[in-house]
Amino acid sequence: MPGTNLTREEAQERARLLTVDAYEIDLDLSGAQEGGTYRSVTVVRFDSAEAGAETFIDLVAPAVHEVELNGSALDVAAVFRDSRIALPHLRAGVNELKVVADCAYTNTGEGLHRFVDPVDEQAYLYTQFEVPDARRVFASFEQPDLKATFRFTVKAPSGWTVISNSPTPEPKDDIWSFEPTPRISSYITALIVGPYHSVHSSYEKDGRTVPLGIYCRPSLAEFLDADAIFDVTRLGFDWFEEKFDYAYPFAKYDQLFVPEFNAGAMENAGAVTIRDQYVFRSKVTDAAYETRAETILHELAHMWFGDLVTMEWWNDLWLNESFATYTSIACLAYAEGSGWPHAWTTFTNMKTWAYRQDQLPSTHPIMADIRDLDDVLVNFDGITYGKGASVLKQLVAYVGMDEFFKGVQAYFKAHAFGNTRLTDLLGALEETSGRDLKTWSKLWLETAGINILRPEIETDENGRVTSFTVLQEAPALPAGAKGEATLRPHRIAIGCYDLDAEGKLVRTDRIELDVDGRRTTVPFPADKARPGVVLLNDDDLSYAKVRLDEESLRTVIEHLGDFTESLPRALCWASAWDMTRDGELATRDYLSLVLSGIGKESDIGVVQSLHRQVKMAIDLYATPEWREAGLTQWTDATLAHLRAAEPGSDHQLAWARAFAATARTPQQLDLLRSLLDGAEAIEGLAVDAELRWAFVQRLAATGLIDEEEIDAEYARDRTAAGERHAAAARAARPSEEAKAEAWASVVESDKLPNSLQEAVIAGFVQTDQRELLAPYTEKFFASVKGVWDSRSHEMAQQVALGLYPALQVSQETLDATDAWLASAEPGAGLRRLMSESRSGVERALRARTADAAAATA
Repeated sequence: MPGTNLTREEAQERARLLTVDAYEIDLDLSGAQEGGTYRSVTVVRFDSAEAGAETFIDLVAPAVHEVELNGSALDVAAVFRDSRIALPHLRAGVNELKVVADCAYTNTGEGLHRFVDPVDEQAYLYTQFEVPDARRVFASFEQPDLKATFRFTVKAPSGWTVISNSPTPEPKDDIWSFEPTPRISSYITALIVGPYHSVHSSYEKDGRTVPLGIYCRPSLAEFLDADAIFDVTRLGFDWFEEKFDYAYPFAKYDQLFVPEFNAGAMENAGAVTIRDQYVFRSKVTDAAYETRAETILHELAHMWFGDLVTMEWWNDLWLNESFATYTSIACLAYAEGSGWPHAWTTFTNMKTWAYRQDQLPSTHPIMADIRDLDDVLVNFDGITYGKGASVLKQLVAYVGMDEFFKGVQAYFKAHAFGNTRLTDLLGALEETSGRDLKTWSKLWLETAGINILRPEIETDENGRVTSFTVLQEAPALPAGAKGEATLRPHRIAIGCYDLDAEGKLVRTDRIELDVDGRRTTVPFPADKARPGVVLLNDDDLSYAKVRLDEESLRTVIEHLGDFTESLPRALCWASAWDMTRDGELATRDYLSLVLSGIGKESDIGVVQSLHRQVKMAIDLYATPEWREAGLTQWTDATLAHLRAAEPGSDHQLAWARAFAATARTPQQLDLLRSLLDGAEAIEGLAVDAELRWAFVQRLAATGLIDEEEIDAEYARDRTAAGERHAAAARAARPSEEAKAEAWASVVESDKLPNSLQEAVIAGFVQTDQRELLAPYTEKFFASVKGVWDSRSHEMAQQVALGLYPALQVSQETLDATDAWLASAEPGAGLRRLMSESRSGVERALRARTADAAAATA
């Protein structure tokens, strides 16, 4: 949409000129059940530093009826265009603006999203404002450093509930009048409106009581495990208040599980919205509960870091997200009473996202150069979350955990309800730790790319280590990336592992040291025998790709599943996966490694990650000639593990899902059909709603279930989740007609809501249907720019990423992408996404070359 961008320079000028005091926002949502538009009235008071100055306020609205500045009506046609309202001739000092507009409900997950539950046919609303979408609901100065108080008054249908940042008042004549918020940024304000179900409790400490609420749709109420969610929330309150030495800063804390949410959750002050897939209506593994707990704690950490103290501009977005990620994982790992003390193992799996992102042409420094809103919209990536959190973990190791949190405490006290830059936090950490962090910051936060660490070990004739050196490399940045490869200082631990009498790999020594430059000598104990495995970056203190020396690699290949602890196993699995992606380990060898060790892997999160990675490797990185053999080998293994797994266990469920994702022979597909129909059962395996849909979608993708049977399954599960699954199954059918119908619904029409569009895209792209999908390569390149230019960011990004022909791994796909990039003149955001997708095809071609070489070796 033209005019919705905002440059950093425009924001800086507006912040120089204005100090915003307060918003009063009146919304008439009484017609929400019917949809359409709603009346929005905004009154905002602000100070101008100059008399006669001009500025603008942001608003995305179908119609504006009145604009009144300091009591004088402005010509709407003259001042409102391109999603901005021009404000001429400001007074020095206090100004008051009133804007009356009609704003629109959305089905894209941006602004005020409206969803109708197929179970009760009631409408449910929620807002999502990050990055720049408060302006879709009320007129606002849409940038994080213009904080203000916000008073919402909402008219809602009778019997509905309205939740916002401030405590929920008693309604009068269906009008809900909230008290003003503290000074916060516009993007963390929130409204959640509808006939939501709720459960309430409290957090009590030192004579304080913080009301706690959990909300979901009534159709999910039977599945809402509120006590477990409250337990995790209280765990976070205890740990964060102790570590931050700052009481929770808002009047209450509500968590609202909302439908069709684009992200995992959003840190609205005191009113956190969370995707309602986290209300588990079917059996899930413990990894899903851990992920939900981390999400809950991540958003709770934001109440301090992000909401209480907020970045001045979006170039410090990484610090918001990285801090919340680091502290949420640390809470799970260290807090007394946590059910997930192995959380750093899970974090190691998460870092593969960061490693992948850091090797794309779009790689960027952690502290990215955010020139405008278009930049930040595509910057919620693995570097912002995973790499940034990894670097914070290393910073904690570098300065010490106590000193780190002392600096954080000083930072919160100094900047409460204000805005800051990275230098404010680093200054506080330097004060408490005594460390000079300027060089560290420059090397880690202001440069792009990833380092590789390798051990160089020499031994004498008796096997004793005579020299031990850590080699550091800085691979060249990908073509098109900005900057230069950089060697960095690393604080790492080196683990020494040997087989014990029971055949288990146990750590016998640990050496912690700073690695800097190309070569770092390790102070290995004199006259000590070389360990069976030498693992660099043990405990995962730093952010780097790690390689094993030949002897360690041989031991790991034979005994990877024999590590007694989950974290070193996860680090070795991650190294093997990275080597596969880099073409250093052939896909067929990676499959053999996984099959040899996964049966001994106890960590269910690692098991599920391996499932995804093996399937991806065979689909994309294997030679086409061997692919089917690899898939057959893998599918046979999934079925064998499914049958051998402990009945009712998480591993059994995970293997059932892995089997359903790849079943291919007539006998395997017959088994899926029999499990679905109840003609056959596997002891302990509950074929519940979600697992039924996994079976249905695979049977649909292989042509064994038609549209009538999909409709019958949806009739059994006429819910929002069932609607999504049915849409995916219809799109997965292996016929030209099904593909054309799915394509038209996503590309040629813009009527689908976000969740259904996402489901159709997921169903459309089936790895076994390359030939059927091949004609859509040309159609994609002909359509993607038009979609990007005409739709909202979230909806356009789904199409650009989801429908790119990533399965067509060939030079022709690279050539077609290059031709499009040269001729289409895309904006920076779309160009970045297309370049990233192209890089994936290029990487797959390299990996296939490695797999082909292994076949002939």
